[in-house]
Amino acid sequence: MKTKILLIFTFIFSTFVFSQEVLSPNDEDNYNGVATEEMRDVYKKNKHQTKKTQEYPHLRQADVMWSRKIWREIDLRQKINHPFYYPMNNGKQTDVTDDRKSLIDVIFHAATEGDDDGNTLRVYGDAINDDEFRKRLSIEEFKQLMEPTTIETQLDPEALKRGEEILIEVPTTTSFDRNSVLKWRVKEQWFFDKQRSVMDVRILGLAPMAEDKDKDGRKIAGQFKELFWVYFPEARNYLINAEVFNLVKNDAERRTYDDIFMKRMFSSTIVKESTVYDRNVSDFMVGLDALLEAERIKEELFNFEHDLWEY
Repeated sequence: MKTKILLIFTFIFSTFVFSQEVLSPNDEDNYNGVATEEMRDVYKKNKHQTKKTQEYPHLRQADVMWSRKIWREIDLRQKINHPFYYPMNNGKQTDVTDDRKSLIDVIFHAATEGDDDGNTLRVYGDAINDDEFRKRLSIEEFKQLMEPTTIETQLDPEALKRGEEILIEVPTTTSFDRNSVLKWRVKEQWFFDKQRSVMDVRILGLAPMAEDKDKDGRKIAGQFKELFWVYFPEARNYLINAEVFNLVKNDAERRTYDDIFMKRMFSSTIVKESTVYDRNVSDFMVGLDALLEAERIKEELFNFEHDLWEY
C-alpha cells in the first residue's frame, strides 16, 4: 500500500515539474484589440530585450602606434544588407511589425521618442559638410529637418462659397519617407593597439543617405546625400535591443543591429580615407576606377596589418 501511495505522489510531482508553462494573453488588452507578447510567439522572448552593450577594451593614446580613418557606404539594395532595410514602412509612418524594424525606423524612434527613461539619441545636422558631430539638433529641429513645414498659399474655401477669392496661408507638413533611405554612410577608425597586439576598428558615426533632389523636388538618380549623423557608441544603447532578421531563416537565433555592426556582418564600399586632400574617392575617380581605388585602400589596410607580423 505504501508503495502505491509513493508511486502516486511521484507521478503527481513529476507532472508539475515537467509541465510546460502556458502563456495566456491579457484579457483586457485582448478586449481592446491590442496584441500582447504572448499572442505573437509560443514562448516568451527575453534574450535581446535584456541585452547590455559590451564595453570597448580600454585604449590609451600611448598604446595606439598607428591609426587611420575610413568612410564607407552600405548599399541596402545588396542582398546581404537587406536586414537593414526591411521590413519597409507602410507609408503611414507606423510600425508594420513589433519584433523587428528597419535601421532607419530604430534610429528615428530613438531620436524622437527615446527609451523608457525618456532619454533620446542625440542627432547632428549639417551632415553633408560636417561629420565631426559639431552641430547638435534639438528634437524640434530634428523633426523640422526630417518633416519640414512649409507655408503654401491657396484660396479660402469658405470665401469661395460666398463668391469671393481670398488667399490664405496654410502650413503643410511633408512626411519623411523612411523607405527612401537606401544607403548608410559609416565613419570608422582603424588602429593598431600594441598593448593587446591587435589591429582593431571602431565605428564612430552613422548617417542615413537618401536620393538627392533638385530644386523642383525631383529625385536625381544615382546621387545620394547624408540626412544627419549619430554618434555610434551612443547609438549602441538603442541598437543592442533591436532585433534583425536572420538570413538563414531561423527566427529563434536572431541578432541585433549592434551584433551586426560589431561582427562586421555587412557589405560596404570605401568612399573616403583620411588624406592630405580630405576628399572623397568620387571627387577624382568615377565608375570602375572608383571601385578599384576602394579595393586598393582595403588591400592596403590588409597588407599593413600583415606586415606588422614576422613569420
